[in-house]
Amino acid sequence: MITLNVNGKSASLDAEPDMPLLWALREDLKLTGTKFGCGMALCGACTVHLDGQPVRSCSTPLSAAAGKKVTTIEAVGATPAGKAIQAAWVKRDVPQCGYCQSGQIMSACALLASKRQPSAADIDGAMAGNICRCGTYNQIRVAIQDAAASLSKGA
Repeated sequence: MITLNVNGKSASLDAEPDMPLLWALREDLKLTGTKFGCGMALCGACTVHLDGQPVRSCSTPLSAAAGKKVTTIEAVGATPAGKAIQAAWVKRDVPQCGYCQSGQIMSACALLASKRQPSAADIDGAMAGNICRCGTYNQIRVAIQDAAASLSKGA
């Protein structure tokens, strides 16, 4: 039995320790906002936060998440950075097909939670590895800059 803290709630799972966190979230806990993309931690669609840090849940074993706080797209909007990012995503009409967006948002939120005024290089570094097949990278960058400006006004 493995106990996780997911989005502030305790969840006990009868699962193998090497099971990918992604499958526990989607299949056992029915939190389907986190997407399966490549299964090799290369695309970023499965990004969640583990103790506030972005991780690829497709390659993170359950054993690595035990005893840590897991935050998924379903709860990130409760944070100041999450609210600002989600509002900026809507304002800038970022999503096209939308498949990568939960991972993009999770990476962007982790960036703004740690650095309120990121440079263009900071944004590029934090978002590296999050692939968008629709090519909305420019909108994503502008939305992150908007969210950072919004957070600095509120701080």
